[in-house]
Amino acid sequence: MALMPRKSAAAEGDNNIFWTTMADLLLGLAIIFMTLFVLAMTGFTQQSVEQKQHQIEVNKELIENLKKANIDAEVDPMSGDIKISDLQLFEVGSYQLSGRGKAYLDKLVPIYINTIFSKDELIDEIENIIIQGHTDSQSFAGVKNPDIQYMKNMELSLQRANSVAEYMFNTNYDKKFNPKLKKILVVEGKSYSEPVFTNGKEDFNKSRRVEMRLKVKKLDITDIFFNEVQHYSEL
Repeated sequence: MALMPRKSAAAEGDNNIFWTTMADLLLGLAIIFMTLFVLAMTGFTQQSVEQKQHQIEVNKELIENLKKANIDAEVDPMSGDIKISDLQLFEVGSYQLSGRGKAYLDKLVPIYINTIFSKDELIDEIENIIIQGHTDSQSFAGVKNPDIQYMKNMELSLQRANSVAEYMFNTNYDKKFNPKLKKILVVEGKSYSEPVFTNGKEDFNKSRRVEMRLKVKKLDITDIFFNEVQHYSEL
């Protein structure tokens, strides 16, 4: 019977040392990456909180500035969304701004743009200013097909939003903000897809509206994570 050569004690010791070293190395790397991940998550949470704080502070200032100017506007203190009744802007069934509507935007738009663009902490975090048109679900006369009804309302809501966006540039806000505004301004028509309800029933008057919505950039956890990795690699 052939005898298998036996490994020397020194060779076995070398193998044990190798695997022990590899295990320690992998464990060390795992600990480092877990630590970096926790730091990244912590940074992500902190930046998210700071971003929201900046937005709420601007919203608060916006509400105060509108009140000082005696402008009747429904502003969400958390998101900064502004809801404007169609009766303040348009004639019934029309997408053309009324004289009253133009006068209203002449006062509101400069305060809105100058306030949200004046804060360095927020301006780079703004992804879009969205002008949204909304209608109620009441039927157009003579139209029975629900799909056609929806698309007719879509067309009207989009035309109304576009009329507001177009007129914004005629108002007396600080024109140094024009390049930024042109990059982030978005116009949307929502038809009657987001009605407003009161006591369980659609409130037609409140459903017909134009909203000015501020969309801030979402923080990317991968950016924060790799920034932490780069920071630690330089230590």
